[in-house]
Amino acid sequence: METGRLPEGPRVDCGAVTRTILQRRLVDVSDRLKRLRAELAVTEEQVAFLEGEAEEFRLRALVSETPLADAEARDARQQADTMTRYRDGLLVQIGRLQQELDELLDRMAAELAGP
Repeated sequence: METGRLPEGPRVDCGAVTRTILQRRLVDVSDRLKRLRAELAVTEEQVAFLEGEAEEFRLRALVSETPLADAEARDARQQADTMTRYRDGLLVQIGRLQQELDELLDRMAAELAGP
């Protein structure tokens, strides 16, 4: 019995396997990008709405000069700021995924070009 040798079997084309893995990753990254962009569109609308509300509450607080109006203005500003930070996080995630997608496409192009 020989040791150190693998049994003979069907040969696997490593290039085809690599292309298949790259294709799967491209599809996965592309799907994640689509979802994040859709979420970003909704978030952009929410940011715009909350910014408008925060400004409205700020003006009310200036006019009324009451502690309650000040508290409402602060709360509205905090909500707008929180949503803005969330939007900024989405933009960072989208940027990273776009970079990953570009790298995968470069690798796919190199694979197709061959040695």
